[in-house]
Amino acid sequence: MDPIAEKSLLKICGSVRKEVKMKEKERLMKKVEDSRTEQVHLIMRQHLNSGGRLFGGILMQWIDEVAGVVAMRHAGTNRVTTAAVDNLQFKEPTYEGELLVLIGYVTYVGNTSMEVEIDTYVERSDGMRYSVNRAFFVMVAMDEKEKPMAVPGLSLSSEAERARYEAGILRKSVRLDRSKTGF
Repeated sequence: MDPIAEKSLLKICGSVRKEVKMKEKERLMKKVEDSRTEQVHLIMRQHLNSGGRLFGGILMQWIDEVAGVVAMRHAGTNRVTTAAVDNLQFKEPTYEGELLVLIGYVTYVGNTSMEVEIDTYVERSDGMRYSVNRAFFVMVAMDEKEKPMAVPGLSLSSEAERARYEAGILRKSVRLDRSKTGF
């Protein structure tokens, strides 16, 4: 085959491969709404600390559970693990008889990991919601051999979702810097 024909054929094959890969990526995309999870808890006596407020450890458990459910829904597997947690600040107390609302969704996706944002609110008797916490969890999908596995991409459908995705890229960079320096 002459060099020009060979070059032309390679170019066509490359274009076809690129198109197939793009279609595979499109097929493996999920929307933010596909894995969005909301969980509501009635705060009872057993959830309280000695000061009469919601015990922080209980809230941490519930946030981790929501992050896990979101990650399982996005990854399409029940094998996910928590790799990192960012920003657990308790902004508003929660008392017995109040409702605690946790809302989780994927904000950023890497190859095997997903960043999940969990917003927590206390819903008081007046019906108003007050922010208790916003946390970011990095969840990793695992295969049957407990090795990280690829996850679907994230299809962004609004400017807010794109902004969260871009912020997720920045947070990932900060996490990588912290892991290198030991912080």
